[in-house]
Amino acid sequence: MDFTLNDEQRQIYEYGGQLAQKFDNDYWLRHARKHEFPHEMFRQIADDGFLGIMVPEEYGGAGLGMTEMALFMEGTANHGIPLLMMVVGPTMSLAHIASHGSEFHKKELLPAACRGDIQFCFAITEPGAGSNTMKATTLAKRRGNRFSLSGEKTFITGAEVSDYCLVVARTKPHTEVSRKTDGFTLFAVDLKKKGVDKQRVKISIPLPEEQWTLFFDEVDLGPEDIVGEVDEGFSILFDSLNPERIILAALCCGIGRFALNKGVSYASERNVFGQPIGAHQGVQHPMAKAHTAVEMASLMTRRAAWEFDNKLPAGASSNMAKYAAAEAGIEAVDAALQAHGGSGFTEDTGLYEMYPLVRLLRTAPVNRELCLSFIGEKVTLKLRSSKGSSSLKKPKSGQSNCPPRKE
Repeated sequence: MDFTLNDEQRQIYEYGGQLAQKFDNDYWLRHARKHEFPHEMFRQIADDGFLGIMVPEEYGGAGLGMTEMALFMEGTANHGIPLLMMVVGPTMSLAHIASHGSEFHKKELLPAACRGDIQFCFAITEPGAGSNTMKATTLAKRRGNRFSLSGEKTFITGAEVSDYCLVVARTKPHTEVSRKTDGFTLFAVDLKKKGVDKQRVKISIPLPEEQWTLFFDEVDLGPEDIVGEVDEGFSILFDSLNPERIILAALCCGIGRFALNKGVSYASERNVFGQPIGAHQGVQHPMAKAHTAVEMASLMTRRAAWEFDNKLPAGASSNMAKYAAAEAGIEAVDAALQAHGGSGFTEDTGLYEMYPLVRLLRTAPVNRELCLSFIGEKVTLKLRSSKGSSSLKKPKSGQSNCPPRKE
């Protein structure tokens, strides 16, 4: 594994600086405070060819991988431009439609999505099935070779600006399957279809992307709407979770770096008693500690992305990256706020607004406890296999995989 970026990767990573020349943190904050989607910025990202990073060239994308997607996200967040729609659309939806979608999806929807003409969101969480996706009740009933979709999904990012939604539904109720992972099917649902409705979920975090609850009332779907195989969607769903953890880890690392750059700049310029406050170890050490945590999390994120791109088991690394990056991001923003003192909480500084987002990402879309449970189980399994220990209790069946999550 080589951590040296090639020229193309370096350009992707540095694109955030280029984007910020026109759409900077102030632009992001203006939209975040009003919960207003930054259409102009996304148009620019689309025109520059970054919406289709993980989509094959034959369908209008760049034909790159998770590593490049993570570099893009971290690079933009480095400049205070965290983009959640890049998580649910280009990362979680487009990449998997490229691998498992129908010919209609690949030849019609993907090129349009890469151009920015249409957008995708992703729907898995339900009011009664957050982390435990196995209990999902949204059901697509068979009607000949068609399906009737009914149910409810919540905490759906960006539904108000999306044209299609990649919906995780059951085509067999969980009470009728022999294995709890059976009976899942993914559908690319046109949100303009009859029977689709939505309601805003009011959140207190300043973000340009809003959260929504989607309602499906006997929405008619055909074979062309299916992504993958009927009843076999869980494997696709599970494949989407590692990229989600990796991309959000990259976002947290970028936010942490953005906050620390602000903190270091302020500590270098703010003079008290004849010298910069940054000359004091009491100011230096918290930011040095946070900087170390951010850089370590960034390295773990790149390892997880490398494993995913090379089709290696990436679950443990992805969960480690998500856990470490969220904690590092929180620590970095907190250290920068502490260095700023009272001014860190003013709108002019534009720093405090980063804190609710990184704090959210400790809890969602998968909380740190579930990440640690997954990591802990992998460690115990490794210890058991290497030492042949019988003193470690084997986890109960079904307790292993860090389950799907809250969106």
